[in-house]
Amino acid sequence: MAWECGIDGCGSVFEDVESAVIHQATEHERPECKVCGTIVPDGYLAIRHAFNEHSRAEYVRAYGADSEDVREREELIEEIESVADMELIANELTK
Repeated sequence: MAWECGIDGCGSVFEDVESAVIHQATEHERPECKVCGTIVPDGYLAIRHAFNEHSRAEYVRAYGADSEDVREREELIEEIESVADMELIANELTK
C-alpha cells in the first residue's frame, strides 16, 4: 500500500507509512496547535497531538471542525497506528 502526504497538496508518495510520517514531520513547516499554542510536527503527529492532548470539543472549537472531520481524523490515527512502527518513527525523529 502506498501512503500519500496530504499536507497542502504535497502529494509525495511513500512505500511505507513510517516514511510518510517522517516526511511530514521533517519536510513541512511545523504548525502551532490552535488549542494550546505548542509547535508540533505537521500531519499525523499534529492530529495525534490534538486528539491525545485535548478533548474532541476543544478540537472542534479551535479548528472549526465538525463530527465528520473528527471521525475522519480518528480513522486516520487508527489506520496509521495499526500498521506503523512507532518506535522506528520516534528513533528517526530524535536523530
